[in-house]
Amino acid sequence: MGKKKNRVKKSHLPSRLNIVFFVVFLLFAGLILQLGVVQILNGEEAQEEINRTENTTTNIPVPRGEMYDRYGNVIVDNEPLYSITYTPPKGVQPDDRLRLAQKLAQYIDMPFEDTLTTRDLKEYFFLQNQDEIQERIADVDTEDLDNGDVYQLQLDSISEEEVQSYDDQTKEVIAIKKELDKAYALAPHIVKNANISLEEYSVVAENLAELPGINVTEDWERSYPYENAFRNYIGSITSRNEGIPRENMDYYMSLDYSRNDRVGKSGLEEQYEDILRGTKEKVQHITDKNNNVIDSKVVREGERGKDLVLSIDMEFQQQVDQIIQEELAAAIQKAPYDNRYLENSVAVVSDPETGEILAISGQTYNRNPEPGEDRFSDTSHQAVYNAYTPGSTVKGATVLTGLHEGAVTPGTYINDRPIKIAGDPEKGSYTSNIGVVNDIAALEQSSNVYMYFLAMYLGQEYNYNYGSKISLASGTFEKFLYNFNQFGLGVETGIDFPYEATGFKGDNPGPGQVLDFSIGQYNTYTAMQLNQYVSTIANGGSRIQPRLVKEIHNPPKQGDGLGSLYKGYSPNVLNQVEMDPSYIERVQRGFYQVFHTSQGTASSVFGREPYEQYQMAGKTGTAQSFKYLPNPDGDGYYPVETLNKTLIGYAPYNDPEIAFSIMTPYVGVDATSTHSISNKIGARIGEAYFELKEQRAEEGLNEEENEEANEETATEE
Repeated sequence: MGKKKNRVKKSHLPSRLNIVFFVVFLLFAGLILQLGVVQILNGEEAQEEINRTENTTTNIPVPRGEMYDRYGNVIVDNEPLYSITYTPPKGVQPDDRLRLAQKLAQYIDMPFEDTLTTRDLKEYFFLQNQDEIQERIADVDTEDLDNGDVYQLQLDSISEEEVQSYDDQTKEVIAIKKELDKAYALAPHIVKNANISLEEYSVVAENLAELPGINVTEDWERSYPYENAFRNYIGSITSRNEGIPRENMDYYMSLDYSRNDRVGKSGLEEQYEDILRGTKEKVQHITDKNNNVIDSKVVREGERGKDLVLSIDMEFQQQVDQIIQEELAAAIQKAPYDNRYLENSVAVVSDPETGEILAISGQTYNRNPEPGEDRFSDTSHQAVYNAYTPGSTVKGATVLTGLHEGAVTPGTYINDRPIKIAGDPEKGSYTSNIGVVNDIAALEQSSNVYMYFLAMYLGQEYNYNYGSKISLASGTFEKFLYNFNQFGLGVETGIDFPYEATGFKGDNPGPGQVLDFSIGQYNTYTAMQLNQYVSTIANGGSRIQPRLVKEIHNPPKQGDGLGSLYKGYSPNVLNQVEMDPSYIERVQRGFYQVFHTSQGTASSVFGREPYEQYQMAGKTGTAQSFKYLPNPDGDGYYPVETLNKTLIGYAPYNDPEIAFSIMTPYVGVDATSTHSISNKIGARIGEAYFELKEQRAEEGLNEEENEEANEETATEE
């Protein structure tokens, strides 16, 4: 009997389990059914509810990094400004912004001249008269038009006469509304930050409760303690109204920029945008279904941009600017008619051992300034943008090409006398009766004829006769180009700047043009290229990348000044010239004699005190050039012959600290009394450098001490 009872109990257990499983099945079926109802019938409404309660991240801009010169003097600063901002909630409507603009107009003065367009006035009229505007287009078929087209149709129905009678107070409201419309949800937008009075700032701060989304804070604007000095290379940034460039919108937006962010648009501001921009503060907002912000938290602290320490010496820079201005004015005033096309000169000064640019200047003389207009304008960008025929300054590269390629050997003598090639005018040296010269004397006295024969020997032409044709072996010109390129002539120098020109490059020249090339009368170069070229000779054969930025520093943790070092730049050797060092030494000797021997072409300036003591060396250059002027009848242009006066140099000769290049185009052919303008500029630049160095030594101020001070600051942080 016991066994039988046990069997009966076991038979009830599966039945109970089946009941449990059935109940669970019903529950899951109900859950799936409910999920289906939510997904299919109420899915859109549910998704909208989810979207209304979400996390939104916004980025708060930070000030840009600052710029200092090599001695720690501030070149570019951020001037703090009072600022009124608007941070709109999500879902804000045009009517809401209009009401806010009307309230805000009671507390601030908003400039509107030259800012409001007819469309702005019409948009305001539309908000004030929506029902009337709707009636105006009631008979128009808008079924196939999108919302934008319908809105444009509504604005077109408003006549200009209807919006021209607004008073100044109304226009202020419209101008404020226009700024409010530019703001993006939960992202601060500056409504006004210029000429805000303390009274305006205070009264807005007191009434924030009735101005939803409005806040008072501090903004910044770039300031320049040295005013226009070096501004061409500092560059500029966009305004708030300009924002990020439209043509690069996708690029900047991919890098977490906002549309109204200020970005570098030229010069070092553009070149080092990623360094100067800083790290935005990232704030996460939680909004409810009514788009109200119910919570905010900072998920990333902001940090202003890093600071640039430039290679520029601003005190020296200002002196170079002044020297060029004075010599340019003196040349023009001394021979006003002969120098009637002379207007500008450029100079580059660098450290030939490091490539660091110490000063870079370009000045243009204004013969007829308007009242209040300056006599001179800064056109130093020409040092990297404008290329000119350099004349005899390239003869060092010509001699080195001839020595390296075996066209001549050290000490090869050539008789300097006029030559003539069939079909070309007679060619000769600028100075007559030079006589027999070797490679060093050819540089000293600037023998064109020596370079002509060197070019012919390079092209395997050994049978020259006066008045006969010559032929040069294939590849002669290419040999010249290759060797010139080693010094930076005809190629990019690599300077840390958004753009640089490389000059005109002749293509397939005839034999006569190859000879012209050898004396700097064919291809064109920039002052920056000439500076890299002379620096390469000065330092013994290393072509070093020129630099405008010396170091990058983190922003200071407290106070002003420089923070810890983020990155320093070591000299970057682009290439070592493939030439025997003894050949370079011969060219260096020739350059020294140019400045210091009685027959040297620049000895009348550099071979006397006070300049002689600084032991400078270099090469002069004079190139025929043409200024093209419009024809009186307005049809085309006609050429006027002028001269380019150039100079390259370095000092001291035995241990170079500076290298310089000067280009002064369009000097009058007949203005012989002012032909030494570039020589005078170069001599005075050398003098200014060494006098400033001596003065700083007496005052106990030098670059090494400045660097040690920066290191101490970084250690303290």
